[in-house]
Amino acid sequence: MKNIVLIGMPGAGKSTVGVILAKTLGMTFVDTDIAIQEQAGRLLQEIIDSEGPDAFLATEEETVLSIHCRNSVIATGGSVVFSRKAMDHLKKAGVVVYLEISCEEMIRRLKNITTRGIVLVAGQSLSDMYYERVPLYEKYADITVDCEEEDFEEVVGKVIGEIVGVF
Repeated sequence: MKNIVLIGMPGAGKSTVGVILAKTLGMTFVDTDIAIQEQAGRLLQEIIDSEGPDAFLATEEETVLSIHCRNSVIATGGSVVFSRKAMDHLKKAGVVVYLEISCEEMIRRLKNITTRGIVLVAGQSLSDMYYERVPLYEKYADITVDCEEEDFEEVVGKVIGEIVGVF
């Protein structure tokens, strides 16, 4: 069975939805942020703070390219869409689902911005980041699911309903 790859903004619910989706469908769950931390032996924010956003993105790309799985739900970091190589790799093995939220909802949900491991370049606001990434999420998505006002169980139901025709 193909993989289901979740992309979207920080705070969209990729990891939480991913776990519930994997349990519901009897699939394995992979979180690329956790894979990065395991490979690096450090927290995401520590990598960003000590090596900078570009080095983090390179580490993220390398980690994603090392993931070879089937029948898995893969929750990606919000910045994965900056790597064409990583996204091509993920798309070859699965269907890409964009969990969409508004900029306002993202800002409302993000409480731990300084420790969460969000890739922001110097002087970039969350709003700037949002509008920079949206076209990339839209470009790579096979399916878009609105997660704005839904609870996680409802989002999982929406994802399942959308992927039935793709699998």
